[in-house]
Amino acid sequence: MRNLARLKSLQALEAAARHGSFVGAATELDVTPPAVGQLVRSLEDWVGYPLFRRSRSGTERLTPIDEAQDALGDIAQGLDLLEAGPKKLRGRKARSVVVVTASQALVANWLLARLDEFSTNYPTIDVRLDVSDRVIDLAQGEADIGIRCGLGSWKGVRSTFLMGEEIIAVCHNRLLPQDQDVTSGWIAEQTLIHDGTPHPGGDFPTWAEWLAKAGANQAPADRGLKINSTAAVIQAAVAARGVALVRKALVAQELDSGRLVHLLPEVRWPVKWAYYVAASPKALRRYEVAAFHDWLAGREPRP
Repeated sequence: MRNLARLKSLQALEAAARHGSFVGAATELDVTPPAVGQLVRSLEDWVGYPLFRRSRSGTERLTPIDEAQDALGDIAQGLDLLEAGPKKLRGRKARSVVVVTASQALVANWLLARLDEFSTNYPTIDVRLDVSDRVIDLAQGEADIGIRCGLGSWKGVRSTFLMGEEIIAVCHNRLLPQDQDVTSGWIAEQTLIHDGTPHPGGDFPTWAEWLAKAGANQAPADRGLKINSTAAVIQAAVAARGVALVRKALVAQELDSGRLVHLLPEVRWPVKWAYYVAASPKALRRYEVAAFHDWLAGREPRP
């Protein structure tokens, strides 16, 4: 005979460990922080010792002791299975939701065009997009899965390589010269759009570096239009406000339409940043999250 009397206490323990606080766990479980604390303390009374090291400061005020940390994997897996059971009882027609986060530019110029394929392959899974240029905390469950551009290592998540990236120069087709070829010298004379978004460790070029590689005799340092948003840089280029250095994947549709033109394609500038599919191990145990992850990464769908 199974004894599930401590089920709510185990749920409180697992949530408190993930969030590092009773407050975060209470928000997730839709109860009060004192209620979470009481459930955890009842479990501590049962096992006979404290399950957390408690701190009065810092972002994570609760740290599981070693014994609790060892047990949390089994507890989390058990709770996931309990959650999956009722879904199976509802049958195959039951709908699931996967929350996907990505930047505005990537969603608009790359992801949206591909979602119809996922919906066709997985008609019972609804995709909910969380479009944000800030890094959503996937480890704490702010979203189920994310498409991130960076070096590929983020705390608390597993990342799978999706595609590489390079920086290219683009402008609107109506800015192209009518009586001469596009050269590095011609580009240097145009209004240069600068992306001021930080790209730590990515080896993203400045206009001066790119023009020097392209062979311009005089490479301007930083004159032109400066914008601290990658999405806005692309919008400025589409609005024919000047010539921009952009990530190639983010302007794929504009290049295909012919509205934006890739200038001097022989000048290659691959960067260290690449695109990755990222999700927490807990989220990947859910069928709908694993399905979206594997579809996006080009893997065979899971049974």
